[in-house]
Amino acid sequence: MGGEIRYLMDGEVREAAAVDPARTVLQHLREDLRRTGTKEGCAEGDCGSCTVVVGALAGDRLVWRAVNSCIQLLPMIDGKALISVESLSRNGPSPVQQAMVDRHASQCGYCTPGVVMSLYARTIGAEGAEAPLDEVFAGNLCRCTGYGPIIDAAQACGGAAAPDVAAGLAGLARETMLEITFDDPISGARRRWFAPRTLAELDAVVAACPDAVFVAGATDVGLWITKQHRPPADIIALGEVAELAELTETPAALSLGAAVRYTEALPALARLAPDLGAIVRRLGSVQVRNSGTIGGNLANGSPIGDMAPALIAAGASLTLRGGGARRTIALEDFFLDYGVQDRRPGEYVERIFAPRPRPGALFKVYKLSKRFDQDISSVCGAFHLVIEGGAVASARIAFGGMATTPKRAAACEAALVGRPWSEQTVEAAAAALGADFAPISDLRASAAYRRLAAANLLRKVWLEGRTAGGAVRVLDWAAGG
Repeated sequence: MGGEIRYLMDGEVREAAAVDPARTVLQHLREDLRRTGTKEGCAEGDCGSCTVVVGALAGDRLVWRAVNSCIQLLPMIDGKALISVESLSRNGPSPVQQAMVDRHASQCGYCTPGVVMSLYARTIGAEGAEAPLDEVFAGNLCRCTGYGPIIDAAQACGGAAAPDVAAGLAGLARETMLEITFDDPISGARRRWFAPRTLAELDAVVAACPDAVFVAGATDVGLWITKQHRPPADIIALGEVAELAELTETPAALSLGAAVRYTEALPALARLAPDLGAIVRRLGSVQVRNSGTIGGNLANGSPIGDMAPALIAAGASLTLRGGGARRTIALEDFFLDYGVQDRRPGEYVERIFAPRPRPGALFKVYKLSKRFDQDISSVCGAFHLVIEGGAVASARIAFGGMATTPKRAAACEAALVGRPWSEQTVEAAAAALGADFAPISDLRASAAYRRLAAANLLRKVWLEGRTAGGAVRVLDWAAGG
């Protein structure tokens, strides 16, 4: 076994040697460091009781993110800074903790460390923390307080985080964190962890380890480990590849590297189309969006992933890379069957390209789920319609949760294109959905509900895309639609 993980914590460099790369940050905190303040509630990134704050260098500054330590693999914090709930109270309660006490915001206390860390992340301006309070706490489940006292505490402490642990660590960042470079690979008894820094290095590792599993944010692979108890063998981490973290925005399109996190992509997606930003805000929690990547979500190929139907409707394409060669395919062609994607041996998703919808186009994305926040879709529908001269000039309609893959509604589209944009046309297109999909019943929804909901979402597009007089409403994307 070889390779050491080094990270900055409480003003000093910590080392973890001879580590299994499938070990989580939560296990390391509780079992190795005996920092038992951080709790395990769900072990799948839902409840937030395990929330910690991780800092990574971006140029000469430290960027902080609240993440779920239960599905954050330990090698992912190598070369970074880590703050746990114990870090905040080394010199007495922090302002955040004192506000929680003063407002009686803790009862059983199990969720409290995670709530404190989410609130602390907000006070130091961490990524995603600029969201409204209900979004900031969407990933922190509390069964006792009803959240009222927690919100009171959040409002009471405002931006006062001093004595600021994060600021102290930031002062050490340039001189210390640059010295704790990654010791690659990390080898455990059963698996190895590779973290290439460039595409060339990544290609070389893939060629040498063709059976390795790719990991970006570990929001999916983490659950293989914690819930299914089937950790992969060798792991190739994509999060440190500089080219995969690039985001390019032009007047015509948005290009995203496969390792761009949801939090980083959200503003650009919202500018591309407001409904894309809205759907991302309902995808997971701040902690999940701070780790998860759009490329990872698409490569995983889940039929209930929300980004796939939205991006298919937008006309997105994927660039796949393998052995130094590239090929580009339409996103809708990437999904072949349940769990099967058009990805050749040694290939990985390099970039996602999404063209900007035409001015005046109807672009709508709807998510139906049992909970508004942080829940998996029962049905997700995405619609991109161009209306010219009162008729449907083009249509791209895609659904998630209706088939074994995210899928375009070809029969529905054919029933719309070339016909008047009218209620009669919409009803005919809604009926045509029966030829596109044969949904199943499962714990999230019945087949009958899915069929009816999909048709009703198309009707919703019609109702929202016209004025009371029946004319098509032209959307002003700059103003948010």
